[in-house]
Amino acid sequence: MTDNRARLDHVVLWVGDPVAAAAFYERTVGLEPLRLSEYADGKAPFPSVRLNEETILDLMPRSIAPGMRMVPGAADSSGHPVNHVCVALPQEGFDALRSRLETDSVPVSALSYDSYGARGEARRSFYFRDPDGNVFEARHYD
Repeated sequence: MTDNRARLDHVVLWVGDPVAAAAFYERTVGLEPLRLSEYADGKAPFPSVRLNEETILDLMPRSIAPGMRMVPGAADSSGHPVNHVCVALPQEGFDALRSRLETDSVPVSALSYDSYGARGEARRSFYFRDPDGNVFEARHYD
């Protein structure tokens, strides 16, 4: 890729079981799992799921939190997830996601309308939690 504009590369989510988390994101959210076999073989520290061609979600096992040393206090971030991560989808993807979540009995919030985001006001949005308690907002602008 030669386009070097600023963009979101990845978000790291703390999870209890990365394989189960990857299965949830694949089956229910519709994201492609990455590095699952490498993780299972001990060759990768965590698997990921692909949100789009530029962005992934890393599924970091909480068990490695004590070894996090990139900045002082990094190990303390386990168990302190961000408020939420928002994914923007086309309208048909938004509707399909909500349907899959409901089919899998994942609680979803009521729909919100005209909420502000990176591209202006989104037509509709809703919230849900993954099995590890991470909160997601889904929205569409079209």
